Order: sequence, then structure tokens, then C-alpha cells
Amino acid sequence: MRITHGFNALGTPHAVTIGNFDGLHLGHQAMLARLQDVAQTRGLPSCVLSFEPHPREFFAPEQAPARLSSLREKAECLQQLGIDRLHVFRFDRAFSTLTAGAFIERVLGHTLQARYVLVGDDFRYGAKRAGDFTLLESLGQSLGFDAEFLPTVEVAGERASSTAVRNALAAGQLEHAARLLGRPYSISGRVVHGDKLGRDIGFPTANIQLRHNRPPLMGIFAVELYGLNGAPLRGVASLGKRPTVKGANAVPVLEVHLFDFDADIYGRRVRVSFLHKLRDEEKYPDLDSLVAQIRRDVDNAKHYLAKI
Repeated sequence: MRITHGFNALGTPHAVTIGNFDGLHLGHQAMLARLQDVAQTRGLPSCVLSFEPHPREFFAPEQAPARLSSLREKAECLQQLGIDRLHVFRFDRAFSTLTAGAFIERVLGHTLQARYVLVGDDFRYGAKRAGDFTLLESLGQSLGFDAEFLPTVEVAGERASSTAVRNALAAGQLEHAARLLGRPYSISGRVVHGDKLGRDIGFPTANIQLRHNRPPLMGIFAVELYGLNGAPLRGVASLGKRPTVKGANAVPVLEVHLFDFDADIYGRRVRVSFLHKLRDEEKYPDLDSLVAQIRRDVDNAKHYLAKI
């Protein structure tokens, strides 16, 4: 899959879909499947048009929702799903002022040379979100592309959306989130050095670098880790601010204790799949109390993982 940026014309007609695709849930996957069907029928490469940062992060960063996936995670998932190109526009002040008509003409017409454009049924675009499907379809006729919208995708009567996934994760309902995603929720990153406290207290951990300081879930989890030695490795993970050893304003950290594993994996890129929430973070009066709870967490995680 190729990743391209900006307003330079790509030089090749494309079948395009547009969105942030945060988390790539089942609704997104349905759009991508439809895009690929049309692209294959018409002999066009498939292209996902996305934005970085998320527009809500640009306009109101403190109020923006937690990210489900980083740009790199999104790109990795799109590649696995067989998309030919990811084109990313930097969402900045200048881009935010594009009128709806200019967005269609400059982005879809000139840059992507779209011949087919697929959007969600709630898609809005251009300054002040003024653009709708009617305008897209109308201008598309003059620019040489067909427009189509995909109706809402439901999972067990619930709309599949990034918001629904975030709500499920925040509530600790990982199995519910997995149903909306079509897979367990995961975070990818590089193993980096930490403060070595886990090793000192008998539970060495792999510290996974987070790309954002507002993860969509917090707590203690039963997990599987991918990216080492082929088969997934099982363990227990802590994702949070570690209130027993750090202050309330600490940056969230993802630490994974792998069962029956002892190897140097610093610098390796791995993926942590969150399968079940064991509990919320707690602050303990001393390290001995923390160690006793970690032992219980390990036992509880092994018990859960043995059943699946």
C-alpha cells in the first residue's frame, strides 16, 4: 500500500472513500469492502482519504475523543485489508477553510482524480461542514465521478461507530467492543525502557510506547501480545497512571507482564490485544500491597485465558 500526502495530483484515477476511520470497526470494514468491489469492477486502485490530526483534535483538542488508533495503526490495518493507497491531508487552518465545493474540486477532482467516491450516510465536509451528499453527487457529475453513500451498519441492533467502540472500552466492556470491531481492541507500539520497577518487584514488564496520552481504556487486563516469535504470548497488562508509584498527573503507561517469558525485546514493535478487563487501577498504601495484588491479577488473567 502506498501512502501519499497533500495536494499534488496523483496522476492516476482512483476509487475513493473518505473518513477518519478511527478504529476501523465493522462499519468501516463494510465501506472498504464495497470500495474494493467497485474498484475491482472498474479496474481502479482503491484509495482511502483521511486526515491528520482528526478535525475535532484541531478545533478543540481538550474536548476531542480519545483516539482508537494512531495513523500508523490505521495504515497497517488498511494494508492488511488490501487497500491500494492511503492519502492523508494535514488538517490545519488553511484546510479547514476550504469550501465544500473547493474540497470536491481540489481534493477529489484535481488531487485524487476520483472516478468513484463512497461516503457514509452522515458524511459532511468543507468549511463549517456545509457539504452534503447532494452537492457531492451534483459536482461529481461535472468532474467525472460517481458518488454513492453506504447506509448505517448495525451490529445486534446497534450502530457500528467509533463512538460506540470508545464507550464500550471506557466502560470496560471489551467483549462488546470486540463485537463492534470484529476483533479484539489492540494497541501497537515499540518496546521502550521504563523505570525497571516491575523487574525489581518480581514482575518484569514490556513497556509499550503510546502515541497518544489519552488512551480509550484504562485498568488491568488479560492480554495477548503479537509480534514476537510467531505465536501470541499471553500476559497481564496495566494501562494507566500507576497511582501507587506516580502522581495523579502522570502520563499513562502501557506495561505488559508476559507469562513464562524472559528475553530482551527492547526496540521490537509489538501489538497488544486486550481480551478482558480484570479491574480498575487502584492506589495501594505500599509496594508489598501492590505486589500482592499483582499476584492476584496474574492468577485471574491466567484463569480467564485458560478458558478461551
